[in-house]
Amino acid sequence: MSFVPLDYLRSSSATGHRPASSAQRGEPSTTSQPRLPSWFKVSAKTGPDYLDIKQTMEQLKLHTICEEARCPNRWECWNARTATFLILGDICTRRCHYCSVETGRPLVVDESEPGRVAEAVQALGLRHAVITSVNRDELQDGGAWMFAETIRKTRRLNPTCTIEVLIPDFEGNEQALVTVCAEKPEILNHNIETVRRLFPSIRPQGKYQRSIDLLAKAKQHRMKTKSGLILGMGEALDEAREVMRDLRAVDCDIITIGQYLQPTRDHLPVARFYDPSVFVALKEEGLAMGFTRVESGPLVRSSYHAEQQVSQD
Repeated sequence: MSFVPLDYLRSSSATGHRPASSAQRGEPSTTSQPRLPSWFKVSAKTGPDYLDIKQTMEQLKLHTICEEARCPNRWECWNARTATFLILGDICTRRCHYCSVETGRPLVVDESEPGRVAEAVQALGLRHAVITSVNRDELQDGGAWMFAETIRKTRRLNPTCTIEVLIPDFEGNEQALVTVCAEKPEILNHNIETVRRLFPSIRPQGKYQRSIDLLAKAKQHRMKTKSGLILGMGEALDEAREVMRDLRAVDCDIITIGQYLQPTRDHLPVARFYDPSVFVALKEEGLAMGFTRVESGPLVRSSYHAEQQVSQD
């Protein structure tokens, strides 16, 4: 059984997303879409580990970014007993034009959620837990306290489990970042996602330099830092290389580079599919720049091979 992760034919009115127009992206208007290359077919097999994760998440009423963001690697990762927890609910206050997570008014913060994440980590016997969240810009600290509490409770119940957090930008709130860093996660990730030129149109509620500055400040708190870049949204490769250099300028340790896939017809169209050889070349360039680890490939996503990265020097 195979799964094609790009959904051109189905639209989702529940997301509340509206794609950026061609004019907003600075591109000529077109209704044609690039055809899905042959390498975008992955095995969609469920097994005991996959089902165990799915049932555990349902029983504990938890969300995963794997499902909310329609990750094409969900089958591979879940069958290897790895998953990325999505805390602070499943409704985001931002509207990034590439992301399938629902946008709207979030529910009240569930303060019992960190304990349930810890229980899930224990039930699944995870050696490495990745924790991310939706943006909660309506909260004074952007949800930083919930990240810290989730780390604390996970460690209390699972003392040998390593932890990676994939955090939002907290709107530049440095104290919120300090709150998370104080719990000393093994890896602190914040995804840059796209190039400087496209940032205002693709991530209108974010700021490119703010994201770079956050990673710089995290490094000052002795964090092992990580970021992710998505290709195929209208950038030039030299612009992608500029992002890589900007990340290395603030001593970012790890980078993930993957191909953008349009989640629904309501989202930003794919501007270009890159050949796998481009990702190989970017990996070599990234390692030459000084990244300690570069995960680069069409299907690579932020948490891909995350457990292997935590022990990388």
